[in-house]
Amino acid sequence: MTNKHPLLNKNLVLLIICQGLFLTNNVTFIAINGLVGFSLAPVAWMATLPVMGYVVGGAFSTSIVAKSQNYFGRKISFQLGLLVAVLSALLCAYAAITQNFWLLVTGTFIAGYYSANGQLYRFAAAELTDASQRDKAVSWVLAGGILGAVVGPNLASWTRDLFDTAFLGAYLTLSIAGLLGIFVMQRIHFPEEFKTQHALSDGRPLKAILQQPVFMVAIIGAALGYGVMNLLMAATPLAMQICGLPFSETALVLEWHVIGMFAPGFFTGSLIQRFGTLKIMGVGVILNFICILIALTGTDLHQFLIALFLLGVGWNFLFTGSTSLAMTAYQPNERDKAQAAINFFVFGTMAFTSFGSGALITSQGWNFLNLGSLFPVVVTGAALLWLAFQNRKQKKALSA
Repeated sequence: MTNKHPLLNKNLVLLIICQGLFLTNNVTFIAINGLVGFSLAPVAWMATLPVMGYVVGGAFSTSIVAKSQNYFGRKISFQLGLLVAVLSALLCAYAAITQNFWLLVTGTFIAGYYSANGQLYRFAAAELTDASQRDKAVSWVLAGGILGAVVGPNLASWTRDLFDTAFLGAYLTLSIAGLLGIFVMQRIHFPEEFKTQHALSDGRPLKAILQQPVFMVAIIGAALGYGVMNLLMAATPLAMQICGLPFSETALVLEWHVIGMFAPGFFTGSLIQRFGTLKIMGVGVILNFICILIALTGTDLHQFLIALFLLGVGWNFLFTGSTSLAMTAYQPNERDKAQAAINFFVFGTMAFTSFGSGALITSQGWNFLNLGSLFPVVVTGAALLWLAFQNRKQKKALSA
């Protein structure tokens, strides 16, 4: 790290690449698992169960990942996640070949362990640069998802008919991406290349951390922000197919959605430092409102495209802000349990919305799904206003 560019260093750049590979896996799974599930499911409403399996597996794995991070350190734990990515992609490929729906769900559930690891890349980013650049480091690592934005949807489109079994090529390619991730991760040096000396119980009890207003709002922003995004994104491939739009257009919409999710990462950290975390998260809430309003105007390509792009940008502001907010609420020896807790709420919300997206889009339709998304958006906005009020009241008390 140089004095001129304290943010840029080899380790951070390599972690950005790993984030890109992680999002390639994530976006490709979202793009194809609902469609593969729809073709294999016993009944239509079960179509997004493979997507749900991915996030339920992530939720189930959060405590396991926290313990492995605590015991083995960042690098080995992340590499274990990448190894699981390789094996789970191959299992999904076999499920597609054998037309086995429940094996596909099992494969995506196992892949959730990789997802739980990948969700910690953003926290690890803060450890790879100067403390004054923490917000920017988190933002830049999230921006690595641009690779997933470009590769993921196009990978699904290019490989759809590569074999007789639809999307088999995508699953096989994801296993290669996992192997590449293992190689890249091996070259990253994390500050703690040893077993953590603190037990998970060190520091304050988890209950005390959770009861802090700032941590509560960080959880609400991350979980509900991710929940709304996942509810609409997971349903989009099915919604567009039901509306008669070709998969090439679905891939285009998902590409621009994920660009919206991660392109702002190049400047979100700077915006947070300039305007404050809560204001940037508030802009994210407003963008979610606008997304829903546009989605309710119709189901042409341009409406899907604009709505999903704005949804992505709104998610970025909420999720990056929530991550920065959460890191102010715990001490270094409380890191693993605090990060596991926030990721557990994120995955739990995603599991609920993944299931709900398939059930609602096949039974109630796209408009009903969007109208239902208004509730968590309102709750998130109310939580931000409440924390702003709490902060103002605390400042007045200190100055009195």
